[in-house]
Amino acid sequence: MKNALLITLFSLLVVAELAAQTAPPYWNDIMTFKKQDSVQAPPFHPILFVGSSSITKWTGLNEAFQGYPVLNRGFGGSTLLDLIRYSYDVIIPYQPKQVVIFCGENDLAYSDSITAEEVVTRFKTLFSIIRMNLPDAVINYISIKPSPTRKNIRGKVLEVNKGIKAFMKKQRWAGYIDVYSSMVDSYGYTRGELFVEDSLHMTPEGYAVWKRNILPYLIK
Repeated sequence: MKNALLITLFSLLVVAELAAQTAPPYWNDIMTFKKQDSVQAPPFHPILFVGSSSITKWTGLNEAFQGYPVLNRGFGGSTLLDLIRYSYDVIIPYQPKQVVIFCGENDLAYSDSITAEEVVTRFKTLFSIIRMNLPDAVINYISIKPSPTRKNIRGKVLEVNKGIKAFMKKQRWAGYIDVYSSMVDSYGYTRGELFVEDSLHMTPEGYAVWKRNILPYLIK
């Protein structure tokens, strides 16, 4: 009986280990969101902020946009592919009246072979999923920022921003929010004071720049 118990425990450990290995990226983050929602109901028809770590780390989002029903669902170092994968977990169920997206920078950073055109196509796919399920929602895209540590992909960043801006200009209830221009100086160099020591994530001053550029696009 003792051996049978040990075998059972071992089997459970193996299953748990396999589950951990096969779980898709950021699955734990998604489960955390679901747990949070079960404990405290999210705002009704919120303004939903989704995307990668620059959204995740915006801990002062609610304070920045007081009076607006904002909800932060940024997770990890996510890519547009991750947002597509989890769109029916972190976007559609909330029935947001507005979706504000910051994503795409990691897509470029994680693979030297990916082109700007591919990233724009990924965004179009995400946009289509949101529009199909939320036909009346306003959808906004925050431009990729000029992160100092990723200056090697700056050319692709500008191409992606240009491509998505052109796409959004043709869409109904949609808008492109340019933060890039406010994060560089008159010579086109990144304003270093807007970034923390890792030269990737932002200081409070950086988020203040984002707030000024995003606020005019938010709907009541």
